[in-house]
Amino acid sequence: MTTTTFQSDVLVVGGGLAGIVTALECLRAGQSVTLVDRDTPERFGGLALWAFGGMALVDTPVQRRMKLKDSPEIALRDWLRFGELGEDDVLPRQWASYYVENSRAQVYDWLVDSGLSFMPAVNWVERGLQGNGNTLPRYHVVWGTSQRLTRRMIELMHQANTGNRLTVLHEHEVLALESTDGVVTGASALDHASGQSVQLRADVVVLAMGGINGSLEETRANWPPSRPMPAAMLNGAHPYANGRLHHLVAGLGGQITHAGEMWNYAAGVPHPKPHFEGHGLSLIPCKSALWLNHRGERLGPVPLVVGFDTHELCQRVAAQEKPYVWHLLNWRIAIKEMALSGAEHNQRIRDHQLLMFLKETLLGNHRLVGQMVAESRHFLVDDTLAGLAAKMNALAGSNDVKAEVLQQTADAFDANFALGDKLHNDEQLRRIEHARHWGPDKMRTCKPAPLQLRGAGPFMAIQTQLITRKSLGGLQTDLQSRVLDAGGQSLPGLYCVGEAAGFGGGGASGKRSLEGTFLPGCILTARAAARSIVTGRGA
Repeated sequence: MTTTTFQSDVLVVGGGLAGIVTALECLRAGQSVTLVDRDTPERFGGLALWAFGGMALVDTPVQRRMKLKDSPEIALRDWLRFGELGEDDVLPRQWASYYVENSRAQVYDWLVDSGLSFMPAVNWVERGLQGNGNTLPRYHVVWGTSQRLTRRMIELMHQANTGNRLTVLHEHEVLALESTDGVVTGASALDHASGQSVQLRADVVVLAMGGINGSLEETRANWPPSRPMPAAMLNGAHPYANGRLHHLVAGLGGQITHAGEMWNYAAGVPHPKPHFEGHGLSLIPCKSALWLNHRGERLGPVPLVVGFDTHELCQRVAAQEKPYVWHLLNWRIAIKEMALSGAEHNQRIRDHQLLMFLKETLLGNHRLVGQMVAESRHFLVDDTLAGLAAKMNALAGSNDVKAEVLQQTADAFDANFALGDKLHNDEQLRRIEHARHWGPDKMRTCKPAPLQLRGAGPFMAIQTQLITRKSLGGLQTDLQSRVLDAGGQSLPGLYCVGEAAGFGGGGASGKRSLEGTFLPGCILTARAAARSIVTGRGA
């Protein structure tokens, strides 16, 4: 079997956003780059190609136009408190500080200068159950979704390829890292298209292979024993982000930290048109929907409401007797509030269809709701609660949901409205009213009303389960994105960026993200690595 050899200044392993930005910045600085990716050319861009495009950014022009007085000091306070970062989390805290201080100039401004734009409103997510999350709105959405962002970065990367200094190898899997006298000097790979071995030699290797949550085996192996783990879960991560290269680096002395911290989501459904086995879609749950257990009883005593603490939602769902929950709502709620994460099901934003986006926001997204009802057997619709209960049992293959119990659940909630708006005494209603005080959230949140409101039907039930998404832990890195050993010394010639590095430092977010910190984390760690490579030549 013949072996092909590629030589370059920089070898980037992984074709997601972090790897692409690293290659772009190194090319702009005159370096030659080999970028090797495990996936097909059509899927070049990794998970970012399919993501929604939300970014937590600090003190931006969009915030200022909305009269929001944000600052790195406020954002860092929120970040450290919500993520529960301890004093011993030295490198994660350094990266958290770096993020809030640089997200405006190195992410927002840089992307705008790159020809991208943001939607004109900032959303308020992850507020915290006790107001301990984002104390003000920071969630910016890329106009065109992350798909537009990723394709623009790919376009710019190729534009920077003057003098044929870029080699992109698709469907290549890195099998081992090569080192000489303790210095990483490249990698060996397999070309899956031809079956040939490939040698990749470089002065510097940058790992950008994503996290570990693309492997449910790795996810389970790293699950904290102190937290409930569901018997089944869906895969919402990249299937090739399996942790194997993390372990290779650990064999060289690198440190994997915070591997048990993950940013999963609580409401996944099987993808109607799966890209891989076990592929799930992450539903952005309706604030006005009731979360029920497998018997059709409302979860409590504190009801589940999206937008406040995703980490808590996941633990509540994972602790259920069966590995799924139900969302009970009606058509009125669904067309106003239902959304799915990612570019695939947000075509109005993805394709720059502003007028259609405004129409669906104001008049209801009948298109998306109808599509999911037609394509997914996990979206159930019926004119009566008794009929809905029968369909829920048919889907679950059980007789757990009694029609009278489902009716009692709906009646108990609707009783809140019997004495008028002034006498609502339900925690979910209080949280909904709080969310509706912020204009952009009000546009996507129904005014509270009885579930059995005349004309609001038909009724709907959605069966959801926990879905994996991002790894919050990873290889430990310094502020130059260099991989560190147990003594805090850098491994010569080796860098790590993006999710593979826990978005910096091996776990910059701690236990909770302020949400939207991942795409900017890819950009910030990648640009830091490129600066270090260019100025220090990998020292």
